[in-house]
Amino acid sequence: MSSRLTVVHRHDCELCDVMLAELQALGRTMALPPVEVIDVDTDPELARRHGLHVPVLLLDGTIVCRHRLDAAELRRLLRSAGKAGGLSSERA
Repeated sequence: MSSRLTVVHRHDCELCDVMLAELQALGRTMALPPVEVIDVDTDPELARRHGLHVPVLLLDGTIVCRHRLDAAELRRLLRSAGKAGGLSSERA
């Protein structure tokens, strides 16, 4: 898998923790790209872009959703990426 998921989060953010838990649960039902977690407050550019909207889920740098995991949208994007680049989105 060449794709990457990034969760832009903030320390002590309940919505951020929920999104991470939901991603982990989703990962038990389908193959997900590697997930990187970045603290929005460690990077001024991230803070400027996303500071008021965490958590933010990015797929290869493109916003998938903000605040709540949109699993349907993530599945759709992963299927599209799979057709374009060989990403397998379903586990046997």
